[in-house]
Amino acid sequence: MFKDAQGLDITTVSEIAIAAINQYTEQCLCYGNQAESSILTAVAADSQSVLANTFAAAYYLTQENASDAQQAIPYLEQARNNIANANERERLHFLATEAWAQKKIDRAIAYCEEIVTRYPQDLLAVQQGQYHYFYMGDKSGLTCIAGSVLNANAGNHYLMGMLAFGLEQSDRLDEAERLARFALDINRYDPWAQHAVAHVMETRGRYQEGIEWMESFADTWENCNSMLYTHNWWHIALFYLSRGEINRVLSIYDHHIWGKARKSTPKDQVGAISLLLRLELLGIDVVERWQQIAPYLRDRLHEHALPFQDLHYIYALARANRLDFAREMLFSMEAYAHRVQPYLQKTWQEVALPAARGLIAYALYDWKKTTKELKPLLHRLHEVGGSNTQRKLFVQIYEDAHREALIQQDRYSRYHHSQAIAS
Repeated sequence: MFKDAQGLDITTVSEIAIAAINQYTEQCLCYGNQAESSILTAVAADSQSVLANTFAAAYYLTQENASDAQQAIPYLEQARNNIANANERERLHFLATEAWAQKKIDRAIAYCEEIVTRYPQDLLAVQQGQYHYFYMGDKSGLTCIAGSVLNANAGNHYLMGMLAFGLEQSDRLDEAERLARFALDINRYDPWAQHAVAHVMETRGRYQEGIEWMESFADTWENCNSMLYTHNWWHIALFYLSRGEINRVLSIYDHHIWGKARKSTPKDQVGAISLLLRLELLGIDVVERWQQIAPYLRDRLHEHALPFQDLHYIYALARANRLDFAREMLFSMEAYAHRVQPYLQKTWQEVALPAARGLIAYALYDWKKTTKELKPLLHRLHEVGGSNTQRKLFVQIYEDAHREALIQQDRYSRYHHSQAIAS
């Protein structure tokens, strides 16, 4: 039996498959742009490998869209057909990925936790567990799953970067920055550790330092996948936005965010949408850019992969004056909220749906309805997933709508007061 680069057993007789799985693991951990080709090479080298097929399915599931979810199915079927030949860790990975495909994320997390407990060197299981915790809004889980294997992976910068991000999300900012900087002392090319420090700097309002920090690493992102390439530039754009340098933000959007996005990819779409929305909050006219994004959102209407993503799509459609699509998506979300896994129903019904209604109202300048829909759920926004920085946007929308509603009410009162005096 062969071992992978992490020292873990893999059931295969193909050295090519082992090398390709090792490359896939590295590509996932460094957010590289060769993950798909690496794992497909492994499958081609050993079509009966449970782990190779499972990892291929997991790759497509990370894309969080219906088309790629369909691509995952034959790989899961092939893994299932050969499961009798798999070792324990491979079976657990299969079960975790199968649960993910079935949207049983609580079970997927449980299997990831079991892998990490039994095989603490398995950093892909840590990363996948963090991924699920992140979109469940569970910052404690995000930290604990990485922290639990720190001793078993001493000196591993990837694990340090993962833990640093969890610590930052848990507001343990000093620890997060110290650990991420230590990771980068080991490997300057770790984009997730760079990203963790950016979050700390944004949270603490260290905007100029954040610009200098992230731009000093921009040369290391050329081989990143489009999600992290555009997301790290998104962080730079936020720093410039906080300093009021609007032209620089628009340039970054055009050249490094939407300009470098895989335009049909959900996470790239979400990053672009969230930046345009932030620009609008400052009164910047970005109407043409909404029109550029809208055609790519047609396939998103009935997917409902993540509530966090849906909230971005539905606002973008409304702002692009595609109210037909926005309403169709809202009706679809309402139906989905009643058939989703029971443990997720409250989040969809009590948080995602009113938030979606509020965002449509905001796009239509209905300040009163926006505040009515958003105010009761502000303390539950973490349930839709995303980072603290990303979710802050929804709070800013509520605050802006509340401010506009008060201004509108004041004007209304003044008008009626003047009318009463005149009469």
